Amino acid sequence: MSAPAELSPQSPLALICGGGSLPLAVADSVAARGRQVLLFPLHGAADPHDFAGRPHHWLYLGQFGKFARIARAAGCHDLVFIGSLVRPSLWNIRPDFQTLMALPGVIRAFRGGDDHLLTSVGKLIEERGFRLCGAHEVAPDILAPAGALTRTQPSASARTDIVLGFDYLHAAGPFDVGQAVVVSGRHVLAVEAVEGTDQMLERVAELRRNGRLQAPVGNGVLVKAPKPDQDKRFDLPTIGPQTVERVAAAGLAGIAVVSGATVIAEPERLVEVADRAGIFVVGVPAASGG
Repeated sequence: MSAPAELSPQSPLALICGGGSLPLAVADSVAARGRQVLLFPLHGAADPHDFAGRPHHWLYLGQFGKFARIARAAGCHDLVFIGSLVRPSLWNIRPDFQTLMALPGVIRAFRGGDDHLLTSVGKLIEERGFRLCGAHEVAPDILAPAGALTRTQPSASARTDIVLGFDYLHAAGPFDVGQAVVVSGRHVLAVEAVEGTDQMLERVAELRRNGRLQAPVGNGVLVKAPKPDQDKRFDLPTIGPQTVERVAAAGLAGIAVVSGATVIAEPERLVEVADRAGIFVVGVPAASGG
């Protein structure tokens, strides 16, 4: 069965929800545009308290048959994945019959980095009649704008570090490793790998506490960008208030992201936390961010 060719804004939107505040922010944004949303939180990732009072259907990873049955009955054609999710192993998946039928393709999807895994799973889903779209397509207001979001602006040295950070991520992108790097004084201090951005920043803070990081407090930038050939329907770089708090704890000056290609969680609170800490947050257009 082929996937729908384009978005079907009059039909309900199926939203498969990982952890964090983003899934409900997207759901509220879509609903505010007059479109019905069908929520599918994932066991082990989504917080049950977040869905209290909201109609929803819980899924285990691998329950595609259950999802498809409910979504089709509701008239859903479009599907969005949003929220944090630790990369599972094959042994964490609870396949139902439909997933078992696609198991050879699922196994092949696991033989690569995160972007390869997500793109391969997306292809398997679309082959079964759903159109997979990015959260930014249905809720464009969640994306970072161009320019500074905060009162504090990046200094000349911070702008130099930002350029180096984007250059590094552009060069490393084909290896499908991570989306973030910390740069200070034109020196790469940390690179995101499987641990994620929060743990990378904690590593920088620990290096500072141990005296192994000589960069002065208030210098250095967290730079985040999608990989050059990344499927932007999945796993766009994301920052939120917690990111700002960890940047401050690591003694850095600010955050730079690609405008229009980075998701901002709780933007008003993010700006409030950043302004209170004297941290800058800036969106850089893609043409100048590479």
